[in-house]
Amino acid sequence: MSTVAQEIDAEATGGKKTRVLAAGFIGNILEWYDFAVYGFFAPTIGKLFFPAADARTSLIAAFGAFAAGFLMRPVGAVVFGHIGDRIGRKKALTLSVMMMAIPTMLVGLLPTHAQIGISAAILMIILRMIQGVSVGGEYTSSFVFLVEHAPPHRRAFFGAWSMIGATCGILLGSAVGALINSFTTDIQLQSWGWRIPFLAGVLVAVVGYFIRHGIPDQPLAEELAEQEPSSPLKDAWTGHRTEMLQSSGLNMMNAVTFYTVFIYLSTWLVEEVGESRAEALDINTLSMAALTVFVPIAAILADRFGRKPLLLIGSAGVAILSPALLRLMHHHEFTLILTGQIGFAVLVACFAGAIPATITELFKRGVRVSAASVSYNLPFAIFGGTAPMVAAWLVKATGNPLAIAWYLSAIAAISFCIILTIKETKGRSLEE
Repeated sequence: MSTVAQEIDAEATGGKKTRVLAAGFIGNILEWYDFAVYGFFAPTIGKLFFPAADARTSLIAAFGAFAAGFLMRPVGAVVFGHIGDRIGRKKALTLSVMMMAIPTMLVGLLPTHAQIGISAAILMIILRMIQGVSVGGEYTSSFVFLVEHAPPHRRAFFGAWSMIGATCGILLGSAVGALINSFTTDIQLQSWGWRIPFLAGVLVAVVGYFIRHGIPDQPLAEELAEQEPSSPLKDAWTGHRTEMLQSSGLNMMNAVTFYTVFIYLSTWLVEEVGESRAEALDINTLSMAALTVFVPIAAILADRFGRKPLLLIGSAGVAILSPALLRLMHHHEFTLILTGQIGFAVLVACFAGAIPATITELFKRGVRVSAASVSYNLPFAIFGGTAPMVAAWLVKATGNPLAIAWYLSAIAAISFCIILTIKETKGRSLEE
């Protein structure tokens, strides 16, 4: 091959990889931007859609609607897992981003309790459930897609771009939330300000659709094309039961830690520490920016040294250090609060950078999306979506704002023990 031809081929390959990374990245920005915005504006949404005499009760109800979306994630995992395994990863990714865009816009247009009564709360919960179905198919489909298209020695790095997209989405949601809070009064925020972030999310969806519409897809394996139609989830449970349980176990910690630290704690800083909402969102934005930097670094380390060391470091760190880090955040000193949350960000990055490659490498190709989606989304439905609500309840029930640290530590300790049972997947063939 001539030098010119080699350069053209290299340029085409590089362009394909860039588009693959962009496809996995952009959809997750929308998915997690919306969930983050809901979490950050939960106190306002609670007052407008779930009014109660006690502000904490209203907040718990708002986080209950947040949890309802997560309870639908296993449904999305089954639906989009089947589409990804039997029709193609590209179709699953394109459908999921559109299923998130429409409910996001409708949330921004929804009448409040004062306008239509209890119907407002019911409609909010229904829209959150539809979004939950979408998220159930989005994240896992994207990281499986990315890992399958990655060079063998860079799978963790490629897979981490789904997490980088998620953190950028939450970072964007946090930044937009901070901006809205800075430029609106409390009356303006409750009247119309909270709607702007939801309506703006549609722009991300449009970009995501056009990027994903032109991405390459992995052809279905010959054995899948020739065999009788079957349920990939059933096949996954039959052939990968142990691996699915291990994947679910390690993601318990991932779910609880992520949604407690980066969704609930911004509200906790306002309600329990007494920080202004703008300052709490500023801290969250800075810590999410740090997480966005740490995740690819952790992924590079996972490609070099293996997945298990990073997973074990992250889970052990959360189990041991959560009480100290949360105590560090229970101050009025901006620097101390930020230091505590960045400490959490380092630990979250350790397992977030390794998990996409680990889960993808645990399962064979014909059932990979279904097995990864269900084993990932079940713990997120049970533990992740309920984490802010459980945290708010623990604070109210015990009267101790630091009580949530013991929940973080306990869940992380369980996941640490489960990670010990997982075989190292670095270097494993994706075709086995």
